[in-house]
Amino acid sequence: MSGRTRRGDNGSTLPLILVFGMLALVLVLVVAAATDLYLARKRLFTLADGAALVGAESFRLDEVRSGPEGVRPALSSDEVRAAVTDYLADEPIDGFDGLRLEAATTPDGRSAAVTLSAEWRPPVPVPFVPGDVRIETTATARAVVSRPPGSGARSGGGSPGG
Repeated sequence: MSGRTRRGDNGSTLPLILVFGMLALVLVLVVAAATDLYLARKRLFTLADGAALVGAESFRLDEVRSGPEGVRPALSSDEVRAAVTDYLADEPIDGFDGLRLEAATTPDGRSAAVTLSAEWRPPVPVPFVPGDVRIETTATARAVVSRPPGSGARSGGGSPGG
């Protein structure tokens, strides 16, 4: 009896090993695709953040205004868009398929908001992961102008030391 039981069990673990091996492979490929998507979005956000910083710095010095709330630059959406377009033309943007500048504006005249989008494809095609995904990120940067220490108006006359 014991001989028959052993012979009947031969080969029954091979299908289990194949199924679990395939399941593990699919799981690894899905995790790799999710990680690649996350890293692509981070790279796109870094590019958008740099573009927003360039857009926030696109004001001219003769457009800086001083008021009760302090020194404020004046940004225009046209200048922000032109600066961001120049930045993207000069910046090496390898690894992004279908990169598009969706928006480059100034919502309040002091900050620049830049929205970029690009196509993402998984590194290894997997039936459970969509083939083409459009990712989009928005970054905002604010222009800040400050006076150097000691450049404000002094009360009283004379020299600082005397």
